[in-house]
Amino acid sequence: MKRFFIGSLAVVGALSILLFGSLVGLFILGASNKPSVPGQVVLELELDERLVEYVPEDSLASAFGSERLTVRDVVDALERAGGDERVKGLVVKVNGTPGSTAVVQELRDAVKAFRATGKKAVAYAETFGESGNATGGYYLASAFDEVYVQPSGEVSVTGVAIETPFARDALAKLGVKPRMSKRHEYKAAVNTYTEQTYTAPHREETERFLTSLFGQMVKGVAEGRGLSEEQARAAVDAAPLLAQEALEAKLVDGLLYRDEVYAKVKEATGGKAELLYLEKYLERAGRPNRTGTQTVALIYGAGEISRGQSRANPMSGDVVMGSDSVAAAFRKAVEDARVKAIVFRVDSPGGSYVASDSVRREVQRAREQGKPVIVTMGSYAASGGYFVAMDADKIVAQPGTLTGSIGVYNGKMVTADFWEKLGVNWEPLGAGKNATMYSSDADFTPEQHAKNEASLDRVYADFTGKAAAGRKMPLEKMQEVAKGRVWTGEDAKAHGLVDELGGFPVALRLAKEAAKLEGPVRVEVFPRKKGAAEVLSELLGEKQGDNSEDAASGVRMTAPWQPVLEQTQALYRLGVKLGMVGEQRRQVLSAPVPDTTW
Repeated sequence: MKRFFIGSLAVVGALSILLFGSLVGLFILGASNKPSVPGQVVLELELDERLVEYVPEDSLASAFGSERLTVRDVVDALERAGGDERVKGLVVKVNGTPGSTAVVQELRDAVKAFRATGKKAVAYAETFGESGNATGGYYLASAFDEVYVQPSGEVSVTGVAIETPFARDALAKLGVKPRMSKRHEYKAAVNTYTEQTYTAPHREETERFLTSLFGQMVKGVAEGRGLSEEQARAAVDAAPLLAQEALEAKLVDGLLYRDEVYAKVKEATGGKAELLYLEKYLERAGRPNRTGTQTVALIYGAGEISRGQSRANPMSGDVVMGSDSVAAAFRKAVEDARVKAIVFRVDSPGGSYVASDSVRREVQRAREQGKPVIVTMGSYAASGGYFVAMDADKIVAQPGTLTGSIGVYNGKMVTADFWEKLGVNWEPLGAGKNATMYSSDADFTPEQHAKNEASLDRVYADFTGKAAAGRKMPLEKMQEVAKGRVWTGEDAKAHGLVDELGGFPVALRLAKEAAKLEGPVRVEVFPRKKGAAEVLSELLGEKQGDNSEDAASGVRMTAPWQPVLEQTQALYRLGVKLGMVGEQRRQVLSAPVPDTTW
């Protein structure tokens, strides 16, 4: 019996080894049979949804559907294609606005660089807006060689707009009293709760923000379409335009259906080129900047800033910038002898003051260790997002990046009257004179209010002082451009908050210059990519890494079975915002990101 049992185990073991070997063999065979890029191709891209800034490389997002296309994916693919003789052209279907003004500008730069290699780029749309604003989508299309719209479509380039809700009176009717303080007058994050209309500073900064964006868009359209800025502005003021009107205004080159556009594209390449999705091309051809012997680290700081590890939801694509993860990524890059410089991509409206300072400290330490740090800003790098960037060697932003907002706010909502209307009595008890200071059941005492104001003064002084030192600017000058005010990247550069305008390529060029690197370099994302087994075990609750450095450098994936919990948490956060639920307040370095309609 014992012999039979041992023999059975041996058979099972042998079968297991055989099965494992077969799976490995299939994997190797699949890898060896990976499709290649055809000899002649026209790259094809469909922009159906907004591009995301960052998908963690250890994400399992692809297991729950197609992995979202990132801004860097498109930029890298077009850079790679520009020098690839197999690529004969590019055709893009614009179904909407692919992102913020800064994202569109990053894509426009990539398209123009692709065209500069002598290759043709064509954009088309069924319609640029259908009873809606499509200025962003058309702004992107205007960077292409040719633009087409379906005869039944329209070109709705009506401009840029922001709608801001103000709920002071509504909160008063509910019995909620906002007790919020800010530094300084342009810090508009709390105005939704404390005001019923724009304050003079809030209106001033918002109107200037819109004017700057609109000017950038008009200039870009005029240059792309060979018009004067006056003609471009006149077209916007006349929009929405029917397809024929857009053709007469020289906003499009023809009124064609999809099949007619593709026929023209194929004819221009001699009829021999095959179509290939841009994302498939990137997968097969590989990214640029992968063969150099010297390494430039790329670190992402995306999402709201909080203490702890970065977090990502594989279902929604939402990410949070955790100070532990980003700080550890910097330490790993500094310790790696191959890394000669660091590019830090920041795309954040801000968040925790303490967490922002933790990241800023690692940027500072990297420079002290001889590793230059170049920041490239995405859609926004405001408040805490600017805090983490301000100690870099150089800061690069797109003209339309929302940045600055050097300020702080905190406070609480007093909800005692609201709960009284519902017949609910919250009765806080505490041991300690100020134990219930942030309770939503009672207003601040004069002494507590003074403490809160002193805390804001300290944080604001720290922010402006460190910003002035990081930007090598006199404190008095920094205090003039701070005050919680948001700027476009274009205006931020004029005021010394940004060094150059552009995106990834500009940041990489500056990184090479700062580190005195010549020739090709290898761009490597930090932290390292986790294996699928590590990610799965993490989702199951197993702690990863042999020590705190290893554990902190990763991104904590949100388990796919958490949507219900997250919805509950979202309702809780809404309650906190409206003051229905009490929550202790901390110093917040955050800027409201305007929902710009364009």
